Amino acid sequence: MTAPTRVEELKVIAEAASVELADATAEEALAWVARTFGDSWIVASNMQDAVLIDLATKVKPDVDVLFLETGYHFAETIGTRDAVDLVYPEVRIVNAAAEQSVADQEAQFGLLNKTDPNRCCHLRKVIPLQRTLANYDAWVTGVRRVDAPTRANTPIVQWDERNGLVKVNPIAPWSDERFNAYIAEHGILENPLVQEGYLSIGCAPCTSKPLPGQDPRSGRWAGTSKTECGLHG
Repeated sequence: MTAPTRVEELKVIAEAASVELADATAEEALAWVARTFGDSWIVASNMQDAVLIDLATKVKPDVDVLFLETGYHFAETIGTRDAVDLVYPEVRIVNAAAEQSVADQEAQFGLLNKTDPNRCCHLRKVIPLQRTLANYDAWVTGVRRVDAPTRANTPIVQWDERNGLVKVNPIAPWSDERFNAYIAEHGILENPLVQEGYLSIGCAPCTSKPLPGQDPRSGRWAGTSKTECGLHG
C-alpha cells in the first residue's frame, strides 16, 4: 500500500481540525497551529494592523510573517511593516515580491491595475503567495466573516485546495467591536490610513474609502465587479 503524501496528510489534518476547532478561540486555534506544524507555518498580513501578528507571537515569538510586496503599496503600509519589525524583533518578515518590477511590468503591459486588475493581482499577489506558501504546511490569515458577504461563511480551519496546505482563520468570528477592543486594550500597531477612513487597505491605485454603511471591502476596486484579489477566493 502506498504511503500517503504530505499533501494528503495535511488534508486529513485540516478536515479533522475543521470540526474539532469549529468553535475555537483565536488563542486556541493558534496554539493548535504551533503544536501541529512547529516552524512550518506563516502568518499573512497586509499590514493594516498587527492584531494577528500580536496573537501569533504569543504562541511563537519568532513566527514568520508574509507580506506581499506588490510595489504599489501606500507609504503608510510600508511604514507599518517596518514598525512591526521594530516592535516584534523576533518576528521574521518574509517579503514576497513579483518576478517583474513595477517598472518592467508597466513597460510590458501598461497599467494593469486599471486595464486588467485581475491579471495585476495574479502577477503581483497570487504567484508570489503561492511561491512562498510552497515552503510551509499551513498559513494563518486575518480574514473575518464581517469583512464582506463573500467571507460570511469563513471557517476557522479549512483545506486550501488551491495552494495545497492548511489554512487557518483564527479571528474569523470576531466582530468589529471585538477587533477594535483588542487594538485598544493591547496598544496594537495600526496603519494610520485606518483612522483616515480606509477600512480595507490594499494597493494604493485600487483602494479607496468605503461609503458610509457599506462593507469595508467595498473600497477595494470600487466601481468594478471585482471583490477579491484571488488570495482567498
